[in-house]
Amino acid sequence: MCARRPFLIVLAVTALTLGAALEAQRRAIVLPEDIEFKAPFRPGGPAGATLYGDPDKPGLYVTRLKFAPGQQNMPHWHQDERTVVVLAGTYYFAYGEQWDESKLKAYPPGTFLTEPPKTAHFNWAKDGEVILQVTGYGPTSAVSIPQSR
Repeated sequence: MCARRPFLIVLAVTALTLGAALEAQRRAIVLPEDIEFKAPFRPGGPAGATLYGDPDKPGLYVTRLKFAPGQQNMPHWHQDERTVVVLAGTYYFAYGEQWDESKLKAYPPGTFLTEPPKTAHFNWAKDGEVILQVTGYGPTSAVSIPQSR
Protein backbone atom coordinates (compact mmCIF):
# COMPACT_ATOMS: atom_id res chain seq x y z
CA MET A 1 0.00 0.00 0.00
CA CYS A 2 2.88 2.38 0.79
CA ALA A 3 4.37 1.80 -2.67
CA ARG A 4 1.19 3.21 -4.19
CA ARG A 5 1.25 6.40 -2.15
CA PRO A 6 3.84 8.29 -4.33
CA PHE A 7 1.90 7.28 -7.46
CA LEU A 8 -1.37 8.55 -5.97
CA ILE A 9 0.28 11.82 -4.92
CA VAL A 10 1.67 12.34 -8.43
CA LEU A 11 -1.71 11.49 -9.91
CA ALA A 12 -3.48 13.96 -7.60
CA VAL A 13 -0.97 16.76 -8.34
CA THR A 14 -1.26 16.09 -12.10
CA ALA A 15 -5.06 16.24 -11.92
CA LEU A 16 -4.94 19.52 -9.99
CA THR A 17 -2.44 21.01 -12.43
CA LEU A 18 -4.54 19.99 -15.46
CA GLY A 19 -7.67 21.29 -13.79
CA ALA A 20 -6.00 24.65 -13.13
CA ALA A 21 -4.75 24.81 -16.73
CA LEU A 22 -8.24 24.11 -18.09
CA GLU A 23 -9.75 26.72 -15.76
CA ALA A 24 -7.20 29.29 -16.97
CA GLN A 25 -8.21 28.55 -20.59
CA ARG A 26 -11.85 29.36 -19.73
CA ARG A 27 -10.99 32.77 -18.32
CA ALA A 28 -11.39 35.72 -20.63
CA ILE A 29 -11.21 39.47 -20.26
CA VAL A 30 -11.84 41.44 -23.43
CA LEU A 31 -11.72 45.23 -23.35
CA PRO A 32 -13.93 47.15 -25.78
CA GLU A 33 -10.92 48.72 -27.50
CA ASP A 34 -9.50 45.25 -28.21
CA ILE A 35 -12.56 44.02 -30.12
CA GLU A 36 -11.93 43.79 -33.86
CA PHE A 37 -15.02 43.33 -35.98
CA LYS A 38 -14.18 41.32 -39.07
CA ALA A 39 -15.86 40.39 -42.30
CA PRO A 40 -19.33 38.95 -41.91
CA PHE A 41 -19.60 35.47 -40.43
CA ARG A 42 -21.90 34.69 -43.37
CA PRO A 43 -22.47 36.45 -46.72
CA GLY A 44 -24.72 39.46 -46.33
CA GLY A 45 -24.61 39.24 -42.55
CA PRO A 46 -23.23 41.68 -40.03
CA ALA A 47 -19.56 42.08 -39.15
CA GLY A 48 -18.55 39.94 -36.18
CA ALA A 49 -16.02 39.39 -33.43
CA THR A 50 -15.62 36.23 -31.37
CA LEU A 51 -15.04 37.07 -27.71
CA TYR A 52 -15.03 33.56 -26.27
CA GLY A 53 -14.94 30.02 -27.61
CA ASP A 54 -15.35 29.11 -31.26
CA PRO A 55 -18.80 29.22 -32.90
CA ASP A 56 -17.67 26.55 -35.37
CA LYS A 57 -16.81 24.00 -32.67
CA PRO A 58 -18.76 22.28 -29.89
CA GLY A 59 -18.92 24.40 -26.77
CA LEU A 60 -19.95 27.74 -25.40
CA TYR A 61 -19.24 30.79 -27.54
CA VAL A 62 -19.85 34.53 -27.24
CA THR A 63 -19.78 36.84 -30.24
CA ARG A 64 -20.47 40.48 -30.97
CA LEU A 65 -22.26 41.42 -34.16
CA LYS A 66 -22.22 44.88 -35.72
CA PHE A 67 -24.94 45.78 -38.21
CA ALA A 68 -24.28 48.71 -40.53
CA PRO A 69 -26.97 51.41 -40.60
CA GLY A 70 -29.91 50.19 -42.68
CA GLN A 71 -28.63 46.62 -42.91
CA GLN A 72 -31.34 43.98 -43.22
CA ASN A 73 -30.86 40.37 -42.24
CA MET A 74 -33.38 38.31 -44.19
CA PRO A 75 -35.22 35.35 -42.60
CA HIS A 76 -32.91 32.59 -41.42
CA TRP A 77 -32.45 30.18 -38.52
CA HIS A 78 -29.61 28.74 -36.48
CA GLN A 79 -29.16 25.12 -35.40
CA ASP A 80 -28.23 26.12 -31.86
CA GLU A 81 -30.14 27.97 -29.17
CA ARG A 82 -28.86 31.50 -28.75
CA THR A 83 -29.38 34.44 -26.45
CA VAL A 84 -28.99 38.01 -27.64
CA VAL A 85 -28.42 41.27 -25.79
CA VAL A 86 -28.76 44.60 -27.61
CA LEU A 87 -25.70 46.64 -26.64
CA ALA A 88 -26.11 49.68 -28.92
CA GLY A 89 -28.64 51.07 -31.37
CA THR A 90 -32.26 50.15 -31.93
CA TYR A 91 -32.64 46.54 -33.07
CA TYR A 92 -35.70 45.69 -35.14
CA PHE A 93 -36.48 41.99 -34.76
CA ALA A 94 -39.27 39.52 -35.55
CA TYR A 95 -39.82 35.77 -35.72
CA GLY A 96 -41.07 34.34 -39.01
CA GLU A 97 -40.11 32.75 -42.30
CA GLN A 98 -41.10 35.65 -44.58
CA TRP A 99 -39.79 39.20 -44.40
CA ASP A 100 -42.65 41.32 -43.10
CA GLU A 101 -41.76 44.83 -42.03
CA SER A 102 -45.04 45.15 -40.11
CA LYS A 103 -43.95 42.37 -37.72
CA LEU A 104 -40.67 44.04 -36.76
CA LYS A 105 -40.56 45.57 -33.29
CA ALA A 106 -37.99 48.07 -32.06
CA TYR A 107 -35.79 46.89 -29.19
CA PRO A 108 -33.53 49.40 -27.38
CA PRO A 109 -30.12 48.81 -25.78
CA GLY A 110 -30.35 46.48 -22.81
CA THR A 111 -32.98 44.24 -24.40
CA PHE A 112 -32.49 40.48 -23.92
CA LEU A 113 -34.06 38.01 -26.35
CA THR A 114 -33.76 34.38 -27.34
CA GLU A 115 -33.41 32.61 -30.65
CA PRO A 116 -34.62 29.04 -30.09
CA PRO A 117 -32.96 26.41 -32.32
CA LYS A 118 -34.30 26.21 -35.87
CA THR A 119 -36.66 29.14 -35.28
CA ALA A 120 -36.84 31.50 -38.24
CA HIS A 121 -36.31 35.18 -37.56
CA PHE A 122 -35.25 38.37 -39.33
CA ASN A 123 -33.91 41.76 -38.31
CA TRP A 124 -33.04 45.27 -39.39
CA ALA A 125 -30.73 48.06 -38.27
CA LYS A 126 -33.31 50.51 -39.58
CA ASP A 127 -32.30 53.61 -37.60
CA GLY A 128 -28.51 53.24 -37.50
CA GLU A 129 -25.69 50.98 -36.39
CA VAL A 130 -26.65 48.11 -34.04
CA ILE A 131 -24.32 46.06 -31.86
CA LEU A 132 -25.46 42.76 -30.35
CA GLN A 133 -23.85 40.23 -28.05
CA VAL A 134 -24.80 36.66 -28.93
CA THR A 135 -24.19 33.64 -26.71
CA GLY A 136 -24.75 30.07 -27.84
CA TYR A 137 -23.46 26.54 -27.72
CA GLY A 138 -21.75 25.58 -30.99
CA PRO A 139 -21.30 24.58 -33.54
CA THR A 140 -23.58 27.17 -35.03
CA SER A 141 -24.66 27.99 -38.55
CA ALA A 142 -27.17 30.20 -40.29
CA VAL A 143 -29.63 28.73 -42.77
CA SER A 144 -31.24 31.26 -45.09
CA ILE A 145 -34.91 30.89 -45.97
CA PRO A 146 -35.74 31.64 -49.61
CA GLN A 147 -38.18 34.53 -49.98
CA SER A 148 -41.13 34.63 -52.35
CA ARG A 149 -41.51 37.88 -54.23
